[in-house]
Amino acid sequence: MFLSRIVLRDLDSIDSPTSMASSKKVVTRDEWERKLRDVKIRKEDMNRLVMNFLVTEGFVDAADKFRIESGTQPEIDLATITDRMEVKRAVQTGNVQEAIEKINDLNPTILDTNPQLYFHLQQQKLIELIRAGKISEALEFAQEELAPRGEENQTFLEEIEKTVALLVFEDVKNCPYGELLDVSQRLKTASEVNAAILTSQSHEKDPKLPSLLKMLLWTQNQLDEKAAYPRINDFTTAELQDPAM
Repeated sequence: MFLSRIVLRDLDSIDSPTSMASSKKVVTRDEWERKLRDVKIRKEDMNRLVMNFLVTEGFVDAADKFRIESGTQPEIDLATITDRMEVKRAVQTGNVQEAIEKINDLNPTILDTNPQLYFHLQQQKLIELIRAGKISEALEFAQEELAPRGEENQTFLEEIEKTVALLVFEDVKNCPYGELLDVSQRLKTASEVNAAILTSQSHEKDPKLPSLLKMLLWTQNQLDEKAAYPRINDFTTAELQDPAM
């Protein structure tokens, strides 16, 4: 957020009649770094950002070590992270029924109050049956468990039709909906489960750090239209790149 404020402040200063009438303003590395040094960031705030990321993404061991080293207390019990990650791993490995049981053990109201999540888990279960070649079982499951939900919800019905369509193609790679069998579909469902559990624990479903990076990228793109300045092109190193002259 602090980097965004710097950039936005510079945008305001560049919007003067004089600067707009001329070519892009050039901000030197010395000037830019001086502006950065003028911003005071509390270490405690940075530590909370790191802890928020570790907790939300489920890095329980790293979160515990960071708690000890920095003295930053997590917003939730770290023991619940392990349980959440077990649910997430179950979905990622295709063990949907195990995931459902673990979710109910954690908090039975999660699925009761989130029909879309429950449907997506059931849809994923159907996908796993199709992946395993259990055609008869898949058809029976679709008819008994998913079809009634499709009658009540048009969106669910469309998703069911796409999933069942996988059974029509001998080579699912040529099926228009073959991506449902990709690992990315498992990850998508697992991410939805992870977010629902976090929400039930009164915790943000998304870490704050990626949102701040997206804001930084947006503000850099805005500033690019008006100035040449040291920008960050590689977020993994956060190194400033000198402006092209």
